Amino acid sequence: MDWVPIVFVTFKVLAFVTCMFLAIKWHYERGKKEKGTEKRGAVLRAGGKVAAIFALSLLGILLLTFGLGRILGLDLTFP
Repeated sequence: MDWVPIVFVTFKVLAFVTCMFLAIKWHYERGKKEKGTEKRGAVLRAGGKVAAIFALSLLGILLLTFGLGRILGLDLTFP
């Protein structure tokens, strides 16, 4: 039973990487078709906003998880 998580996590990572590659490729090719419709600065600003929201959401979920674990009495210290 120790091989099951390894296989599933490996499959999930490969599927995620493949989908991200295809999504980036599709957007890149679409952007080449629509030259000049959006400025590069606006795209970079939007990407920065999305990255900042993602990082803050990740931090919030991490704090929420550790707070809930502490309330429930779980030992979350590193060995």
